[in-house]
Amino acid sequence: MPRAAVLGSPIAHSLSPVLHRAAYAAMGLTDWTYEAIECDEAGLAPLLDRLGPEWAGLSLTMPLKRTALKLVDEASQLAETVGGVNTIVWRDGRRFGDNTDVYGIVTALTEAGVRAPRSAVVLGGGATAASTLAALSELGLRSATLAVRRVSRAAETRQVGLRLGLQVEVVTLDRLAEVLPADLVASTLPGRAADPYAELVAGCGAAVFDAVYAPWPTELAKAVQRAGGTVVGGFPMLLHQAVRQVQMMTGRRDVPVEAMRAAGEAELAARAG
Repeated sequence: MPRAAVLGSPIAHSLSPVLHRAAYAAMGLTDWTYEAIECDEAGLAPLLDRLGPEWAGLSLTMPLKRTALKLVDEASQLAETVGGVNTIVWRDGRRFGDNTDVYGIVTALTEAGVRAPRSAVVLGGGATAASTLAALSELGLRSATLAVRRVSRAAETRQVGLRLGLQVEVVTLDRLAEVLPADLVASTLPGRAADPYAELVAGCGAAVFDAVYAPWPTELAKAVQRAGGTVVGGFPMLLHQAVRQVQMMTGRRDVPVEAMRAAGEAELAARAG
């Protein structure tokens, strides 16, 4: 019985089991299982060591993505560049790490009509911000600004941008008005952390990517919608990165995107009450 799971801490809120199980059901993979496992950074190495040959793959969420890069036998060039692994599969008994977040962001933006921004401001400096820089680089961006609480916290993500060939400026969030307007503003801030900047961002006319998927819409999304702008939420990103994970774990290309989308949207609606 092939097994897969999503690891992270906290993990109870994860939508990944709903998405992956919907894919298995539509693909006829009735013997596959997918679960959510609470795991912090200290627990990742011993957990990986305990897994047997029945394991097909793992999805990794915060705070494990950077730690996982050190624990795989081989990683894709993209994962190395971004500095984080969100997917592990086994190849000939060896752990292979990849990053499907970048694919998820690129696909979410392009299906919403957001292509080739000439300028971008990314709010936040963590692993999702690093993946966002890589996604925007794939879309043709050559320079970006990171807006963060403390400049020192963005050093690693700024290095990711430089490895991608981007020019990266780092400012504190209290200087956000100075670096707007931009073609695209991408918020990788958690929860309601972007709320104080909602009206400022909405007023600059930028397309917006907000990595939060629940609760939705965020205050940032609502402000952009009121202003008549384009906003892309975190759910399409989560959906498409999961599609790529299912492809990697099952070895099949016929992944049912719309069945996964419907299942995820239904679950989010149920959680919203």
